[in-house]
Amino acid sequence: MDYTTTSKTEWLEQEIDSLKVQGLYNTIRTIGSPMDGRIVVDGKNVLNFCANNYLGLANHPRLREAAKKAIDTYGIGPGAVRSIAGTMTLHNQLEERLAKFKGAEAVITLQSGFTANLATIPALVSKGDVIFSDQLNHASIIDGCRLSRAQIVAYEHNNMDDLRRQIANTTEYGRRLIVSDGVFSMDGDIALLPELVEIANQHRILLMIDDAHGEGVLGKGGRGIVDHFGLHGQVDIEVGTMSKAFGVVGGIVAGKKVIIDWLRQRGRPFLFSSAMTVPDTAACLEAVDMLENSTELVDRLWANTRFMKQEMSKLGFDIGHSDTPIIPLMLGEEALAQKFSRTLFERSMFAMAIVYPTVAKGKARIRLMNTAAHSQNDLEQALETLQTVGRELGVL
Repeated sequence: MDYTTTSKTEWLEQEIDSLKVQGLYNTIRTIGSPMDGRIVVDGKNVLNFCANNYLGLANHPRLREAAKKAIDTYGIGPGAVRSIAGTMTLHNQLEERLAKFKGAEAVITLQSGFTANLATIPALVSKGDVIFSDQLNHASIIDGCRLSRAQIVAYEHNNMDDLRRQIANTTEYGRRLIVSDGVFSMDGDIALLPELVEIANQHRILLMIDDAHGEGVLGKGGRGIVDHFGLHGQVDIEVGTMSKAFGVVGGIVAGKKVIIDWLRQRGRPFLFSSAMTVPDTAACLEAVDMLENSTELVDRLWANTRFMKQEMSKLGFDIGHSDTPIIPLMLGEEALAQKFSRTLFERSMFAMAIVYPTVAKGKARIRLMNTAAHSQNDLEQALETLQTVGRELGVL
């Protein structure tokens, strides 16, 4: 295209048309109710198998009440960045409670898991340094790596032999960092954390794990992947989120106190973006209370997971090799995945297609997210709908 002879946005119109032709255009649906196991989407009552609300806390009465009380006491928002006038009593309380909950020396909280990665990676490595990054790491890790200006060396997904080769082949460096998702969000598999710890210690490399989909899911009472493997104190940096299983919003960086202290000085989203709001912070505190005092919701989540995986396999669906509540219904072609999702919605089940660029071309899928908010009746209805649509579209 000759950009000098067309309108300033004509190329965007053509790119969008191309996405639609390829079945890659993402039509964003709108939620018109509280987030729960059953919700209203685009005005339609549907079963919700699409959200990351693992424990059903997004609409829990205890969190709602905690948020309301905090507003009456502290107002809505701090109106400033944490480093100037935005750190409130609630922020400090949440960080202290999370450090205890995670078994870490210290915790810093940010606006989201995405900004936690953008704060952490560039603060630890920069130009002249090297990052060893799993090929399937989340976009926020990738963006954090790019912002750091360090050399990025991608190793094959969960392939520890390839990681060792890449480390051996990279001989010029300043500081070094290994970074991996804890739970890989599209496939549901788990990082080989014991081996990553061993490799990091052997080569004296900082180790960072993003446990966004492990918070509230793995470990005792949802304490995460480090607790799951009993590796407290052996992972330098653990990034997490309060936007999924915690049901609210916010990012977590847990780890050695010296690293957390440094992020308070050089983590740019911490320094230059306003703090978490009062109701969000209070609701997160209430979620920590609930998880510390009971494993009921985590246990229910895993019971639902086992049932769904078992029954979907019996039906003949390809559900990959997930080790977590994430269930990828593998379909392959983008157009088929989009049609499968639309047909599910017509039958009152909400489960979005995941296509390129979120996953590789030819690896399209429906990502099913069962939660503690789903009843046994919900699960059985979902399975019946999946079977019907699978047969109709020739998947079964």
